[in-house]
Amino acid sequence: MPVSTKRNLRVAVLADSDTRWKWGALTAHRLAPELHLTGFLLRGRATPTARQLGEVGVKADRLSEVTSAEFLQEMRNEPYDVVVLALVGGAVQAMLHGLRRLWPAAAARPVLVTGYVGVVYEKLADGLLLRHGADLVLANSRHDAERFRTVYEGVGADAASVVETALPFLGGAPYEERPDGAETVVFAAQPSVPESRADRGYLLRRAVQHARLHSRREVLVKLRSKPGEHTTHLEELPYQRLADRIQGGLPDNCRLVYGHMGDVLDRTDLLVTVSSTAALESLHRGIPTAVLTDLGVREALGNHHFLGSGCLASWDQLDEGHRPQADPEWLARHGVAADGPCGDLYASAFDAARKRIAELTEQPQLPSPAPYYTLATAPGYLPGILARHHLGPDGAPLPGAAPAASQASGVRRWVRSALRDAARGAYRHGVQRVAPVIRRMGEL
Repeated sequence: MPVSTKRNLRVAVLADSDTRWKWGALTAHRLAPELHLTGFLLRGRATPTARQLGEVGVKADRLSEVTSAEFLQEMRNEPYDVVVLALVGGAVQAMLHGLRRLWPAAAARPVLVTGYVGVVYEKLADGLLLRHGADLVLANSRHDAERFRTVYEGVGADAASVVETALPFLGGAPYEERPDGAETVVFAAQPSVPESRADRGYLLRRAVQHARLHSRREVLVKLRSKPGEHTTHLEELPYQRLADRIQGGLPDNCRLVYGHMGDVLDRTDLLVTVSSTAALESLHRGIPTAVLTDLGVREALGNHHFLGSGCLASWDQLDEGHRPQADPEWLARHGVAADGPCGDLYASAFDAARKRIAELTEQPQLPSPAPYYTLATAPGYLPGILARHHLGPDGAPLPGAAPAASQASGVRRWVRSALRDAARGAYRHGVQRVAPVIRRMGEL
């Protein structure tokens, strides 16, 4: 029987990008099916736009943009049962130390939860140790849970916080071939993989070439963000601009698309990517899924994660009609449709986490958060991480880090918001326009 919480929990999610908001909010709903959800967006370069939030499609009872110090002030003033830290590793560590300062001893405090948005293919030890100190560190599969515990135990840190779950956004109807023989091929692009203009241009040209070779197929290039927007990773070379340079333009059966990945997968017959989490969503439904080898199988690309999956393939093979067949044992170890698309095993994947949440929320007090990184274990590393989030070595907000919103007049709030938006726009322009030019000049 599925495990559920006994009461309507007050859950807060702090996220720093659109994809992490999606993961955090959906994780909250999986952990506490009956909840009051308050969302906080950590102010920074990747703070999602209204369009991005709408595309994610997850609503909160209240949603606001905050600084680190403002979030910690909220935690001090408002009682929450569960807090989900859907952040990059350094931000998780900063929040854990800020919360540790709020509760330096056992206290009635919220249960702290964190984890990963998708495939963990790089910085395993670094990212995990930055997340240590949360009450629950969610692993998206049996494979990840084993790796996570090995890292924590390897440094002598408590590994009891690691709980096996699954990605919270897997779902949708199982794949069925269309009786009319029509086919839609979707290339799921990624904002930062691969990095170079040459490699990104190559992948786009191959998708276009596939469309020209197969005029009866619809080829969709699924993009995560529009120019000027940022997601979890920086995108210096948007595919939209590369598409403008395709000789002869895009063929009629090839186009760029946005929107919710689940809606795109509803009409997908072949999903093609380098290493996107979209591959796991596709595999969960039983959709033929190809992880490209054209640029090599390399840790830098993340496609090495799919070794043994049966999904590795090249555009040449796909052009010739190859359809990868995923290995069932690999799927089971990686938390993807282990007993068939949308099966009962996935439905129970969060039972262990719900049980842990129920046990912890029933406790009158919880011990102070205890991250592995402290001024004793990492004196040359931790202060810099905290400073990037405007916290001192003791986790206290630095002077001037968070003027209370209530202390600012309406005009001051408007001016501050306008300046912040202008600065964010200038930063994005620099990343996507100026930085590539400087880099090219440096290569001359």
